[in-house]
Amino acid sequence: MRKEKRFKARWIGIPFLMTLLLFLWATDRVTLQGERTVYTVNCLDGAWSGNICGGQVVAGPRYRYKALKNRSEVLFWVLGTQESSSKLTGCAIQDGRNWACPPTADASKSLTLSMEHGEPKRSTSWPTVPFHSTSKPSWFLLDLGFQTVLDLD
Repeated sequence: MRKEKRFKARWIGIPFLMTLLLFLWATDRVTLQGERTVYTVNCLDGAWSGNICGGQVVAGPRYRYKALKNRSEVLFWVLGTQESSSKLTGCAIQDGRNWACPPTADASKSLTLSMEHGEPKRSTSWPTVPFHSTSKPSWFLLDLGFQTVLDLD
């Protein structure tokens, strides 16, 4: 009887744990040491009208940000490219998901100058790259060739 209970607990516990891990991965709730990735999308053969693409929505570049609190800097780079990293300086950093930086020389290479609760903030007054973003699962589906976007910012 005791073996039977352990066997049942495994059949319930393992799928629950796997579901929890998948949720944490998909929502980027667990990140490496102050890092945050922004998954962007592009509008192929069309133009953006607000959040509506007049062409085909495709996976865009992924920007990774790493907040260095002790140096008041935020490093950022585009994943999968040979470009070297850039940095924002003079930043007020609470943690990797909450920071704000003044415009600096590298601001024109960045998507944002501020993160709040892990979400990049936008301002038309900032000299940053305009962008549309999506969730990690939506980006990966687009990258695999699926045309359905679950959410778009």
